[in-house]
Amino acid sequence: MPRSETAPHAPRRYRYYDLIMAAFVTVLLCSNLIGVGKPTHVGPVVFGAGVLFFPISYLFGDVLTEVYGYARARRVVWAGFGALIFASLMSWIILALPAAPGWQGQATMQAVFGQTPRIVLASLVAFWAGEFANSFTLAKMKLRTGGRFLWMRTIGSTVVGEAVDSLIFYPAAFLGVWDTATVVKVVLSNYVIKVAWEAVATPLTYRIVAFLKRHEHEDWFDRDTDFTPFSLSVE
Repeated sequence: MPRSETAPHAPRRYRYYDLIMAAFVTVLLCSNLIGVGKPTHVGPVVFGAGVLFFPISYLFGDVLTEVYGYARARRVVWAGFGALIFASLMSWIILALPAAPGWQGQATMQAVFGQTPRIVLASLVAFWAGEFANSFTLAKMKLRTGGRFLWMRTIGSTVVGEAVDSLIFYPAAFLGVWDTATVVKVVLSNYVIKVAWEAVATPLTYRIVAFLKRHEHEDWFDRDTDFTPFSLSVE
């Protein structure tokens, strides 16, 4: 039976919430650390390889908000944000440490993990704003639709969240480094790929959501939720 924050309830534990949080953070770190530095292409369309995997984090964000509610999804977004900050700090410290005599791998390490502070900051801000926009949109659409049309909510929230992410990240990271036309082209191509990825993944999202609702006995409606992003409360 659907629940909302308007009904009193005892604190409870979920079987799969922590696992989804771990999966979300793993995808987020891997797509930012492994895929971000390599451009690839399909025909004439050039895009960052990480774009093929980063939308999975939005899939998990949709699942978290749909099943567990905005407040619990908010905790996961903050967990991912903290993990990205730690990964960036760790990369900076390791690259700054002096290499042992005779070791020849510094240039390779620098090429793989040596993102500029501007790109790191742009990535952090874009992720934070995009994920919260995605979760907020889905939660509000769920109320408006009465829990119907899941496909509309997952795709619609991704349209909003990925737009926020792309419009922040690429101009903040590359405007003035790349010419404006290239920045616009990359924003559009990456945005289309991300939204298309979410649309294609809709049947998988349906399966995951149905499985979790059935086994967690939860279907959260955020009727009385405080939607501030600056909180870790789940009540």
